[in-house]
Amino acid sequence: MSSDIILEMRDITKTFPGVVALDRVNIEVERGEIHALVGENGAGKSTLMKVLSGVYPHGSYEGQIVYNGEEKAFRGVADSEREGIIIIHQELALVPLLSIAENIFLGNERARRGIVDWRETNRRTRELLARVGLTEHPETKITNIGLGKQQLVEIAKALSKEVKLLILDEPTSSLNEKDSDALLDLLKEFRERGISSILISHKLNEISKVADTITVLRDGATIGTIDCSAGPVSEDRIIRDMVGRSLSDRYPPRTPKIGETVFEVKNWTVHHPIHTERKVVDDANLSVRRGEVVGIAGLMGAGRTELAMSLFGRAYGQNISGEVLIDGRPADVSTIRRAIDAGLAYATEDRKTYGLVLDETIRRNIPLAKLEAVASNMVVDERREQAVAEQFRDKINIKCSSVAQEAVNLSGGNQQKVVLSKWLFADPDILILDEPTRGIDVGAKFEIYTIIRDLAAAGKAIVVISSEMPELLGISDRLYVMNEGRIVGELPTAEATQERIMSMIIKSAGQLAG
Repeated sequence: MSSDIILEMRDITKTFPGVVALDRVNIEVERGEIHALVGENGAGKSTLMKVLSGVYPHGSYEGQIVYNGEEKAFRGVADSEREGIIIIHQELALVPLLSIAENIFLGNERARRGIVDWRETNRRTRELLARVGLTEHPETKITNIGLGKQQLVEIAKALSKEVKLLILDEPTSSLNEKDSDALLDLLKEFRERGISSILISHKLNEISKVADTITVLRDGATIGTIDCSAGPVSEDRIIRDMVGRSLSDRYPPRTPKIGETVFEVKNWTVHHPIHTERKVVDDANLSVRRGEVVGIAGLMGAGRTELAMSLFGRAYGQNISGEVLIDGRPADVSTIRRAIDAGLAYATEDRKTYGLVLDETIRRNIPLAKLEAVASNMVVDERREQAVAEQFRDKINIKCSSVAQEAVNLSGGNQQKVVLSKWLFADPDILILDEPTRGIDVGAKFEIYTIIRDLAAAGKAIVVISSEMPELLGISDRLYVMNEGRIVGELPTAEATQERIMSMIIKSAGQLAG
């Protein structure tokens, strides 16, 4: 084995009951390189990294892990961390109400004679934060910093453990463009210091920016490895390897058939649930017609999710005022139950926390928004529940062993399909989809876009919130632009460009500051 190779995983095979998750997978990572690992949801990327980090211990898989020239048998995460292999999962493992310093050294405390040395802890924290470009005070609580900074705190925590191989699973999935760029620049700095990184991401444009090598997995097997040193690798090339076919169009073809206005929001204002003096949505007005897909663009913190959640049964905010009209008549959306009864559905951006009951089966999750439809005399009829789940599994292609599979064991794309199935079963007239394709691959995205297209064709009114501008431009008919809680622009998608949208945001920021 070359002395430049820090990691080699040979013929890794991992099975679960009835499923081969990894089938003789091979990957090599050089010292001081950024190695991207790509594939559709369910391809085996996260499973492979869990094998490497000891989440799935030695003996639970077949194959070899050779690290720094020696075969390793990691029995748990502590074993791999001692060797400098640190994994940062998509769901950050930080304790919100503890300080930055407490989080960085949690389980690895700086102590003398069994007592935490806070002066040394804070001094070391400042050093680590400086290395990742943060200037926050070590005693700042995690809950008081944004997601981008939380991600950097996770990396500072990894540095505190003398990281040699850093694994990042979808590190930018919840970040805005600025924070994403800062994180990718940090990985480049690590490369200069000889730290290797394995980057799992569905954002192929980011991978093209930073990766030295790309390994593609499909259906649990290694499809190939692409050397990026020869020049830029096209996204189409990566997609072809990922999905096994050429994806000529990222968005399904669509001929809109737009009808009358079905959903109107007038003078909608929402105050922060704790800091009630602060408006998070300020006098918003919007409308959606039957068969129309309306996008809401804006930077993180613009108030898009707050608007959506407050409309859906006042699930967010205080001192809410304004009016909602459905089919021209005032609608009562004052509670979630009333909002659903009025024909409204909201698919949350956080499917794991709010969209699904993760430790329940697909069968139990899908009917949740309309349980009365599968019940008799207030008791759920399991045969009807089973039939409904199987119907939606087949209708929108949920990949699972059976509808008895727990939602927690599904890939991100299939979890999102279960969330959509739940709301489709409720048969709403208006669907608000908040980041419907976050953290899922291009193949699954296309399937979600197809569902959205078909719903619009069936006369549903659809609102899509997305941080990906190309996505909004690709699937919507009309766009609203939000900034700092206000709707600052509206235009047909045919007239929209990313530059024009950003210009609206920047111009409005100046006006709001003035």
